[in-house]
Amino acid sequence: MTAEFLNLIFRWSHLLFGITWIGMLYYFNFVQGGYFKAASAEGLADAKAKLAPSALWWFRWGAMFTFITGVVLLGMVHGNGQLNNYIIVGATMGTLMAANVWMVIWPAQKIALGIVEGGDKAAAGAKALLASRTNTLFSAPMAFGMLAGPHYPGYGYGSVVGGTGLIVTLVIVLAIEINGLKGKQGPLTTVNGVIGSSLVLTAVMIALLNNL
Repeated sequence: MTAEFLNLIFRWSHLLFGITWIGMLYYFNFVQGGYFKAASAEGLADAKAKLAPSALWWFRWGAMFTFITGVVLLGMVHGNGQLNNYIIVGATMGTLMAANVWMVIWPAQKIALGIVEGGDKAAAGAKALLASRTNTLFSAPMAFGMLAGPHYPGYGYGSVVGGTGLIVTLVIVLAIEINGLKGKQGPLTTVNGVIGSSLVLTAVMIALLNNL
């Protein structure tokens, strides 16, 4: 098996797992949340008992295997001397998003859904929602960064590694992540707000990496 074919297999796997993960992320934020608000008490209880746990299984394991295959791919890119700022930022966001799934969203959802006993369900639900909204905010710039990464020699958007633009972008990403853990939803409260914010963050990332 050639290194080029192995690279292709891991990129294909990374894409499939990523579709599963981000697809479920968008389902939770764009579909399930609205249904939970409008559902009858009986329908809500049934969804929390049957639908949500199953969806969360696909969600968290999709995140896990997206992360694992991504680490392998990043190692391949680095080994070929093909890193650029876009894939560094994309990988940073992806890593934070995966950590949010396993260390924040899933533990909080287990409390909110009553999968484990004890804890403040309302507080846990709010904590999971803020982290989930933060992941949704990261999703568009993360995907852009991944696509702009040089997966093959001569392929990729930009070849710069380091610089002021990268530092400023990573500081912004870190600040958003801290808010996602301890802050408030702000414009992320609504679906339109989080989509718009994600697109704005993508534009800011491109401007910083291209001009600083």
